[in-house]
Amino acid sequence: MRTIHTDEIIKNVKEMCIEANLYLSSDMKEAIGKAAREEQGVLGKRILGQLCENMEIAAQNQIPICQDTGMAVFFVKMGQDMHVEGIPLSEAINQGVREGYEEGYLRKSVVGDPLLRVNTKDNTPAIIHYDIVPGDQLEILIAPKGFGSENMSRIFMLKPADGVEGVKKAVLDTVFEAGPNACPPVVVGVGIGGDFEKCAILAKKALTRNLADRSSLPHIRQLEEELLEKINASGIGPGGLGGNTTALVVNIETYPTHIAGLPVAVNMCCHVNRHVRRVL
Repeated sequence: MRTIHTDEIIKNVKEMCIEANLYLSSDMKEAIGKAAREEQGVLGKRILGQLCENMEIAAQNQIPICQDTGMAVFFVKMGQDMHVEGIPLSEAINQGVREGYEEGYLRKSVVGDPLLRVNTKDNTPAIIHYDIVPGDQLEILIAPKGFGSENMSRIFMLKPADGVEGVKKAVLDTVFEAGPNACPPVVVGVGIGGDFEKCAILAKKALTRNLADRSSLPHIRQLEEELLEKINASGIGPGGLGGNTTALVVNIETYPTHIAGLPVAVNMCCHVNRHVRRVL
């Protein structure tokens, strides 16, 4: 049985919080750069160029890419043949968030009660999704989520008879209603199936998929491509100021569901689609 001490987990989570907020993943940088070269709208091309410049400035000066450094969301895969030694795992992750947001001078955006609205002043608690998997490793994926785009996300409990056309309408309506408010160009995460909460988790997880990876299911891959084409034909464009780059990608994840349901969740993410993965 392999043992990992929580001191190592705290250290890695702290570093991941800072890394995720200072640097975009290579696939995101490549996608924005490609969009800047291919954008046809004058204002849109200028905005995409400014986004590329912003990424370089953030990296060079070690400052956040965006002032909204997000609520810390984690997807943790814990091998069933490993043991965590020290404080409880969730406490260790939250301690790493505290240290990372403090040492990285990252904005603390979490309030302890959704109605009383008192800031916790350390960006905790984080949102942590656990999965027990084979093996003896601990995989931690952090995806800090800003709420400009999060507030534009939606969940739909469709009827099976709504079918694929109902799914398309749900996704397109969500993106078109968001307009400039989700800070396009966006990444659109879609979850189909499961139940009320499962489809939402699928949609959030879809945002962390490499932009070059398409679904292995032919009918889902086709749906991703069709939705992306229709979204970019909307003319919303970068910053909502017009152009042919409203979305960089549409990522869809699916899960089995009940005979009486067709849950669909659409999780919007702005161009600052942050995620860092480490395996301990």
